[in-house]
Amino acid sequence: MEKDTTYKGKRISVIGAGVSGRSLAELARKLGAEVFVSDLKKIDEETVKAFKAMEIDWEEEGNTEKVLACDEIILSSGVSQDIPILALAASQKIPVTGELDFVYPYMTGKIIAVTGSNGKTTTASMTGFLLERAGAVSMTGGNIGNPAANAAYEKNDFLVLELSSFQLNRINKFKCDIAVVTNLAPDHIDWHGSYEKYVEAKANVIRSLAPNGRAIYQERDSKALDVPEGVGYPLSWGEPDDSRKGIYLDRKSTAAFICVNEGEKPIRLFGFDAVKLLGSHNIENAAMATAALLLLGHGPADPTVISEYEPPKHRCAFAGAIKGITFVDDSKGTNVAATVTAMSSLEGSKVIILGGQGKGEDYAPLAEAVSKYAKSAVLLGAEKEKIAMALNAAGYMSYTIVSTMEEAVEKAYSNAVPGDTVLLSPACTSWDMYPNYGARGDHFCQLVKRITERDS
Repeated sequence: MEKDTTYKGKRISVIGAGVSGRSLAELARKLGAEVFVSDLKKIDEETVKAFKAMEIDWEEEGNTEKVLACDEIILSSGVSQDIPILALAASQKIPVTGELDFVYPYMTGKIIAVTGSNGKTTTASMTGFLLERAGAVSMTGGNIGNPAANAAYEKNDFLVLELSSFQLNRINKFKCDIAVVTNLAPDHIDWHGSYEKYVEAKANVIRSLAPNGRAIYQERDSKALDVPEGVGYPLSWGEPDDSRKGIYLDRKSTAAFICVNEGEKPIRLFGFDAVKLLGSHNIENAAMATAALLLLGHGPADPTVISEYEPPKHRCAFAGAIKGITFVDDSKGTNVAATVTAMSSLEGSKVIILGGQGKGEDYAPLAEAVSKYAKSAVLLGAEKEKIAMALNAAGYMSYTIVSTMEEAVEKAYSNAVPGDTVLLSPACTSWDMYPNYGARGDHFCQLVKRITERDS
């Protein structure tokens, strides 16, 4: 590690001891700081062992005033800005730094920052996959399981970061070369307080563009993101237009194009058949990933390589088929917009499984989409009654309320006929019944496997 004395001998408090908090604490310690970590929950044993080995002090199950005995506070990903200890820190004029601002000075390479309400993990992981297959020295991380702090002092040509609205909520120093906003829709309203504040956090990624940086986003989100003139590449469905910069998804030629500069012939990115993922929304994700690389000098991507990409689990993933009925696992559909996208992107008649723990969203748009795209619905979890009320208000009565995932899958299967898709896309988090959406999706897939083995 290169010599850096910025934090040598300083007292740093890190709030949050999850995956990102642990990596932040370890980086601060490597930089020579005296580190104290505070978490509202109990800290897992593996993290405690790591802290002991690195002589990092900690407290758990509450933030006490010990946090304030420092020169600077670092916030890990997901920590609310409204926790009481931060108000005390502000009263004592203790500087508070977000995760990205703390790590940014120690990063190298061109940074592709990917955010959005839905599709950001697929877009980021595909971008990283294409870079890896192209032989580039790169790392894919951020809110995707590999913390941003792990990129510190790594010699990368490219760094792909999936960023949440939580991480983007507090950035001042962080800069990126390509900003990708896959889409905007209501999410995490309970955390941000309003949709407007949520969008403001997402728009910070555009404001963080380095000189000569470029932005990729949905054309419909241009106004909300307030994209500066000259930097934007809006994505839209339609024939390519050489009179303006942008990304075009042309149904007529079934191919994606990008017009890099006004007046230049659009470049073909790929044919739709190269994308093996389910749903038209994944065509959009692939277009954004390949466009980002082309704008950085890598591309167009090899269609064969695009077709070899496999998405992270639980994102409109094929879960099984029996008697002409297809099962799709979209457990990652944890908000209304994600579920609406899944329903509208998958072809054919659908039986949908909905419900879980809510995020304070309005279910009227969900009910409208269910009425349009689903022949029937099965509801479970903490929000089942609220979703049922929204469906009733929309005049949709083809639903059943159940108590368990076992009941939900069996009921959906019995309601389906050959040619139908049984879609798990809950529009809610999993925390009322499962530790995470992955466990929920795995359980769904296990139940589907049981049915296919039983009835095949």
